Amino acid sequence: MLQILDLKIIHRKDLRTILDHFSCTLNAGDKAVIIGEEGNGKSTLLKWIYDPKLVDSYADTEGIRVCHGEILAYLPQELPMEDREKTVYEFFSDSSDFLDVDHKELVSLTVQFGFDQEFCSSDQRMGTLSWGEKVNAQMMSILMRKQSVLLLDEPSNDIDIETLEWLEKQILDFKGIVLYISHDEVLIERTSNMVIHLEQLYRKRESKYTVAKMSYTQYAAERLGSLERQEQQAKLDLREKKIRDEKFRRIAQKVDQAQENISRGDPHGARLLKKKMKAVKSLEKRFEREDEGMEKMPYAEEAINFRIGTEENRIPNGKTVFELKPKDLFTADGTKLLSKGVSLVVRGPEKIGITGSNGAGKTTLLKLLVNLLQEREDIKIQYMPQNYSDLLDLDATAVDSICRSGDPEERKKVKNWLAALKFTAEEMEHPIRHLSGGQQAKIFLLRMNTSGANVLILDEPTRNFSPLSGPVIRRMLSDFPGTIISVSHDRKYLSKVCTRVLKLTKNGLISN
Repeated sequence: MLQILDLKIIHRKDLRTILDHFSCTLNAGDKAVIIGEEGNGKSTLLKWIYDPKLVDSYADTEGIRVCHGEILAYLPQELPMEDREKTVYEFFSDSSDFLDVDHKELVSLTVQFGFDQEFCSSDQRMGTLSWGEKVNAQMMSILMRKQSVLLLDEPSNDIDIETLEWLEKQILDFKGIVLYISHDEVLIERTSNMVIHLEQLYRKRESKYTVAKMSYTQYAAERLGSLERQEQQAKLDLREKKIRDEKFRRIAQKVDQAQENISRGDPHGARLLKKKMKAVKSLEKRFEREDEGMEKMPYAEEAINFRIGTEENRIPNGKTVFELKPKDLFTADGTKLLSKGVSLVVRGPEKIGITGSNGAGKTTLLKLLVNLLQEREDIKIQYMPQNYSDLLDLDATAVDSICRSGDPEERKKVKNWLAALKFTAEEMEHPIRHLSGGQQAKIFLLRMNTSGANVLILDEPTRNFSPLSGPVIRRMLSDFPGTIISVSHDRKYLSKVCTRVLKLTKNGLISN
């Protein structure tokens, strides 16, 4: 059993309460997903549960963590800096469990994660692996141990679809506790039997949490139904209150008029009027008590609401946006052939989705397309890399990273846009390195919107958005009037946004 009692977390930078009096109990067999909008403290909660010291640098906490007899394993959102210079063999050897793993079991695990059988003894540096390969290597290291609690921060990020399906099976088959964060709606729908929902209300001035012992699909449906019923009842109560208050106003008005007209020589009338005034006061107090019990309009954290592009960004249907003639793809150092004879033709406002196994060269392909398309004068591109720090100055603020001129009016406009994307005034002035991955992704959304681009090159565009924002992001990209060329393993994105899905193989791009 894993138990959290009366946990309070306050972000030290802006004194924002992330969690207040949070309590939760997890038992063997629980597959609990933590959901919530970007920057709501999901990763902070997971870190604190694993080791409270991990959040000491930026948050003040108080609460009780009970995990007697449980052995915890933690998958961070990014590979720790101290592990990046290690060879693959050194990374695995750091775990004493690695030497105890049966050779057949090790080979089976390695193959299941899409690596060759000699991967664990490789001299390749961990930092040079693709993003998906890094996640897979860390997951392999965790599964070699005998933990009873898995704490997984975005285990579905950047791994190929085959590995995603295998990960789903691992979560479902795990006998202990699994507490995880994921933005992959399909994985959440298939694996969760418990939902922990973190919300920040009233412009992040108030925190709220919900713990529901049910699947995400059921929770999302019941939450929506509950909010709709509450809203309908609140509107009905308000309508009845207006009718009641109008009747009361007329009664009170008649009593006031009678009081003005009463004659001092009419003691009987005065006594009667006094009784009426007392009845009116009593009725007023009763209505006040009734108003306290009225259903309030629901206030829940809403998903972001934003659009990208206008008609000015439209690509004509017949226009050839890009034509890549057969070309071989190599690793950055040129030593390894990734894919042979890659060719691609894109016409009009197509939405292209590219999939493929980890390490197949998908990001390499996108970077090649960016370099070639930047030379074109008839189109304008905007690139969203997999590693945001490739294009973001992590020491700059969100506002500064978007403003082009520094003009006060431009800054005001940018702040309004950021507010629409659920940034608080304080977060707008935070260094980007202190923002969540989802908040950094939102900065790219704004850059896309302000750049005037009509071709978007996107590497895993939905990877850091909450499942509640997922439908909004998909609709936003689907409605974009220009062309999108993207790499993604998000199954809902591929099916609902992409007009064509291709798979990168050793022999080029093929229809998927």
